[in-house]
Amino acid sequence: MTQETTALRFDGADNYVATDDLKLAVNAALKLQRPLLIKGEPGTGKTMLAEEVAAALNMPLMQWHIKSTTKAQQGLYEYDAVSRLRDSQLGDERVKDIHNYIVKGVLWQAFTADEPVVLLIDEIDKADIEFPNDLLRELDRMEFYVYETREMVRAKHRPLVIITSNNEKELPDAFLRRCFFHYIKFPDKDTMQKIVDVHFPKLKADLLAQALQTFYEVRDVAGLKKKPSTSEFIDWLKLLLAEDIPAEALRSKDNKAIVPPLHGALLKNEQDVHLFERLVFMSRTNR
Repeated sequence: MTQETTALRFDGADNYVATDDLKLAVNAALKLQRPLLIKGEPGTGKTMLAEEVAAALNMPLMQWHIKSTTKAQQGLYEYDAVSRLRDSQLGDERVKDIHNYIVKGVLWQAFTADEPVVLLIDEIDKADIEFPNDLLRELDRMEFYVYETREMVRAKHRPLVIITSNNEKELPDAFLRRCFFHYIKFPDKDTMQKIVDVHFPKLKADLLAQALQTFYEVRDVAGLKKKPSTSEFIDWLKLLLAEDIPAEALRSKDNKAIVPPLHGALLKNEQDVHLFERLVFMSRTNR
């Protein structure tokens, strides 16, 4: 007999630094049996949250990564009429059973799983504005009708639905009302240090301290088109270690800011690189 999601509790994970507020949000979604809508800057660990919650709660993870062309119907099922027409022309016996041409979507698989699952609907804001509304009934009632086979698919167990958004577009109010919402704030230095400790437990303290200072100075530059994210900071640290870059190389002798080595891991477009270079030059000439 499977354990229902309301009886489960998320207390964090070894490989993911979850704040108390975030743990509270996950547990609220479990208790209320509502989708958990997670927003935050790209690279703040929204997708990874679903993976770590599933691992911590010992639940299977099903993922639906949304694109601009994704339709809500694809999450339920698709009827492959083209294959059926082709098989009928070839005299294939499979055409007599329409079930052979029903392709089950991720929601169907989650609803009919033998145990509760974590269902990740990733980057929902990439889809058309009507996409969230098209899923209202299915996520609310945990059922949908298959017109081709005249059957109702009902969830055996209500999945924990985690929905991520990068805030590329506003989500409909009717959809928001059905979700428990949490915004992942960008980590402060203390939280970021904990995140780094998970990835690089043996990192030298002086390198970490200087890298953190340089990273937040870059993020604080006014006018950046794209601020570097947590995942980009981790990539940058990985490169610093791989190239054996010392802490002193991240700072000039007179403690003035410099363009950081391997800055291509942090700054992702030429405007931001030129802006940072100009600011460094101005700080040197104004000494």
